[in-house]
Amino acid sequence: MRDYLVLGFVFASLPFCFFRPFFGVLVFSWLGYMNPHRLSWGIAYSFPVAKWVAAVTLAGALISGDRKPIPFKRETVLLLVLVVLFTVSSVFSFYPGRAWEQWNQLLKMLVITFLTMAFFVDTVRLRWLLMTISLSVGFFGIKGAVFSVWTGGNFRIFGPPGTFLEDNNDLALALVMICPLFLYLALHESKPWLRRLMWFSLVCCLMSVVFTYSRGGFVALSAVVGLFSLQTRYKFQAAVVLTLAVVLAFAFVPGAWFERIATIGDIEGYEEEGSIQGRLNAWGFAWNLALDHPLTGGGFGCFTKELFLDYAPDPLDYHDAHSIYFEVLAEHGFPGLFVFGLLMLSIFGTLWRLRREYMDHPQAEWISSLASMLMLSFTGYLAGGAFLGRAYFDLTYQLVAIVVVLRALAEQAPASATVPAQAPSGAGRPARAAMAPAGPAMRAARPRRG
Repeated sequence: MRDYLVLGFVFASLPFCFFRPFFGVLVFSWLGYMNPHRLSWGIAYSFPVAKWVAAVTLAGALISGDRKPIPFKRETVLLLVLVVLFTVSSVFSFYPGRAWEQWNQLLKMLVITFLTMAFFVDTVRLRWLLMTISLSVGFFGIKGAVFSVWTGGNFRIFGPPGTFLEDNNDLALALVMICPLFLYLALHESKPWLRRLMWFSLVCCLMSVVFTYSRGGFVALSAVVGLFSLQTRYKFQAAVVLTLAVVLAFAFVPGAWFERIATIGDIEGYEEEGSIQGRLNAWGFAWNLALDHPLTGGGFGCFTKELFLDYAPDPLDYHDAHSIYFEVLAEHGFPGLFVFGLLMLSIFGTLWRLRREYMDHPQAEWISSLASMLMLSFTGYLAGGAFLGRAYFDLTYQLVAIVVVLRALAEQAPASATVPAQAPSGAGRPARAAMAPAGPAMRAARPRRG
């Protein structure tokens, strides 16, 4: 029955994806993050539903009059330069077949990234995209939290099989990255039932990060909580919430979780399971390979047993990258790592500027709020990615597109949204305006037609 429901919805949505490509991006995001077909057991399980939606959406985008020019921002240029470097490294790859296969997968992901930039420079559509991404990934946060409470937290949570969220570390990283989006949606949602759903999803996702037993996820979550505590205006409330979270963790989290997380700072514990030696050996391999091929690296898929024999400090201790930074360095050389780092720095610079510029503008306060939350998402990615080889994480690149869209929307905001409103008579009104739901605020910031 699930197979027919999934396939029926997908095929029914194809005409809408063609004539309204922004809807196709929403459907593709739902399929890419939630992977409903992987929750079935029949024909839908292996059916290429995402490829069908992507193909129809792209065809519709080519003839659509609804398409806007892709915002030509600094992040857009850096992303294009990164694509060029990925292409060059694939040309000179140690394993051309494997490299071009992964390049093809990455290109499909980047097509959706650029379609997001072209069709979502619109406040209402952006809100729908944020909700689609958050709830699609959050589904596994809710599912995992319920399962963990039911089983006493004695089992690790995994994502749907055969997807980029299958591994517990990947799922933890994705959950950490969407938690700030749920917080933004919860704080700026005008409908009570939907606001409660966002808060519930946020709590469940935080619980599920813990119950993935992922140390990388724990590091990412700690970084996000730390930055949130520093930048929030409500430090006392944040301290109360964090204290309650710690108390609840000690009350419900099993001892096995604490034993595993404790090995983050326990060198001996790492040595017993060979984790830290494996990481250091993989990082040493990446460095040595980059020194030998500084301009192009080894291309996609160069972390192999054969190359470890030539470049790893311990040739027999084969491991994956275990770091987004060393992964990019090994596969694309120093230019690839440099541009990747510039892209991340550019994103933080843009978000920091938007956060400060629109913080005290009531009609456009949502821009500052969303910029703050996106900073938290990328902080989680960069902190968790230091120990996880997820340089080509699907969610990351769509969030890059959202940053570009947010920057474009901020530049299109009318003058009334970029100048602090005059304080009306009666205390309290400005404060209420600053906390206005995102729906009305977004519509206020939407450029007029004509």
